[in-house]
Amino acid sequence: MIKVKVPATTANMGPGFDSIGMALGMYNIIYAEEIEEGLEIIVQDGNKEIPTDETNLIYKTICAFYENINQKVPGLRIIQQDSIPHTRGLGSSAACIVAGLHIANALSQSFFSKEELVQMAAQLEGHPDNTTPALLGGMTIGAMNSKDMKYVKVHVAENLHFAVMIPDFTLSTELARGVLPETVSLKDAVFNTSRAALLTASMLIGDMDNLELAMQDCLHEPYRAKLIPHMDEILEKAKFYGAKGTFLSGAGPTLLAVVKNVVAFRREMVGYLDGLENKWQVQMLQADNEGAKVWINEELRY
Repeated sequence: MIKVKVPATTANMGPGFDSIGMALGMYNIIYAEEIEEGLEIIVQDGNKEIPTDETNLIYKTICAFYENINQKVPGLRIIQQDSIPHTRGLGSSAACIVAGLHIANALSQSFFSKEELVQMAAQLEGHPDNTTPALLGGMTIGAMNSKDMKYVKVHVAENLHFAVMIPDFTLSTELARGVLPETVSLKDAVFNTSRAALLTASMLIGDMDNLELAMQDCLHEPYRAKLIPHMDEILEKAKFYGAKGTFLSGAGPTLLAVVKNVVAFRREMVGYLDGLENKWQVQMLQADNEGAKVWINEELRY
């Protein structure tokens, strides 16, 4: 039996569009084992949004892995325990890709290194800001070219807490990408590159005072805000209640705030969000600095 535990991720992190992401302390746990033939997928929370046939993303990733090594996919039983909400901007798809790669790597006894899996995952997803931190943990800054992906991992300070504000509505990545402009001005490009550099440097040294400026964005958040009711108001209210920085998680609709006074912030934010027409859940999380873990027959391998 193989067990894989994969963290949620928040991508873009303000100005780091398709390049900067971070692992969070929220997890999917997946079990897999070979069976004589066929495919059996059990979703333990009964989420009907998760396919239980060959279109399941974990299984599709396993198939892609086996095709790459020129081997036949064995019969499989997959059991999913998903805590990462789907289509909310918290890396649920990346978690499936990472789980599928780890399962296939273990089942086939291919023994690809974690570094090789990082490269495979980035190619499968098309950008590195979800799968890389899901695999490695921490905050990662990545850039892709035609051959591979280069990245740097930053250990996130334990004193940083993240208020994850998850609404009761979904937002597809396709729709969220569809509202973005095809070109941007030089002014907007400079705005984001300067803040992305400041964000990276600030996270490296754990400087929270820079985060309000460093997490600003003008490449995707202004366009996606119209898809998320009250987004700008919520982020402004978060700052009023003491957030050091705020941003849209991935393609949304989840919103994140970096906070110091965890209890007071959550109390005030929950009270404010309860007055909106949509229901919002507020979870206080820390970063996961270790990334995905794999057990084989109950023995932790990596």
